[in-house]
Amino acid sequence: MFNKKKFSIIMCSSLMILSLVSGCSKGKESAKTSEEDSYVINLGYYNCDHMTAAPVADQAGIYKELGLNVNIVGNGNVPEAMAAGQMDAGYIGTNGALGAVEKGSPLVIAANNHSGGSHYLVVKKDLKDNQELIGKKIAANFTDPYWTLSYAPGAGIPAEADKYEPVDIKSDKDKYLAFKTGKIDAFVACDPWGSVAELDGTGKIVSSDLYNRKVDNKTYNCCSFTLNQKFIDEHPELAKKMVLAHTKAVEFMYEHPVQAAKMFAKAYDVEEEVGLMTMYKKTVMEGRTITWTLDEQAYKDTGDIYKKFNIIGKDFDVTKYMNTNLLKESGADDFDKFIKEKIDPIFPVGMSYDDWKAKALEIDGE
Repeated sequence: MFNKKKFSIIMCSSLMILSLVSGCSKGKESAKTSEEDSYVINLGYYNCDHMTAAPVADQAGIYKELGLNVNIVGNGNVPEAMAAGQMDAGYIGTNGALGAVEKGSPLVIAANNHSGGSHYLVVKKDLKDNQELIGKKIAANFTDPYWTLSYAPGAGIPAEADKYEPVDIKSDKDKYLAFKTGKIDAFVACDPWGSVAELDGTGKIVSSDLYNRKVDNKTYNCCSFTLNQKFIDEHPELAKKMVLAHTKAVEFMYEHPVQAAKMFAKAYDVEEEVGLMTMYKKTVMEGRTITWTLDEQAYKDTGDIYKKFNIIGKDFDVTKYMNTNLLKESGADDFDKFIKEKIDPIFPVGMSYDDWKAKALEIDGE
């Protein structure tokens, strides 16, 4: 016989249990959301124009817009810090990143950052023949593959280090200061220091790391946006948002170059005109070298160069340390489509600096 009183007791008990379970589930979900919102993401980058997306994402409010709490450290030892678990994300030269991985650093390449360019051999402005550099003081890494493949042949000078008086200066800014004060005769550095030397009239650019790419017509890679594998494992949604923030910062650089140039100038403590010169070189003059597209073949070709110069082992598989899923799942735009639809009609490749600057100022104002 149906016992109405007993049934009511059972139903009440069931509802109470469901309520408790639901409440616990919501509590756990809320706690997890709160933990994610409060987690401070440590991001490192070098003071080089190749890494400009970091300060742009910060100053343009992109991290904040995506609900990310990011602590940015400039010019740190990024691979070492990531290996020690002190960094969650980092803008790193791909050779440094892969070298660190081979030594056990738990980082992966989550997005491209820079395919090359804006890394220059800078000489005195009054130098009439690059052959005059032979025997002179040059601040450069003569073991860097691109000295042999690009800077030296691009300038039409020998690649052998014993042809010069090598000077070891770690910081690009310090190289420029030594150059300006006459302590060295030439230096290799990324921008803004090539543009600074051009603007103040002390130097001129005679070669860049794009030379070998023009010779063999391949697409290589210079720098990458990397994430710590532990960060990805523990905070997968934050990892996707960091990748998305990177792509949004790159888009901002293309669409609002004047604003991006001001942010760059502030971050690197240089004149705004230098920031504009740098943005022009990176996004128009040298092609669309700032990108987030993960081109596996480009990374394989880059790895082959590093193997040739013994930076990584012969059996090292670069693609094993590329996480393509984060970019795909982040909601990022397609880079080529973005460029074709939004940038090519306004800032075509080959546009002169004066025309580019005038158009950029129309968009963003002074």
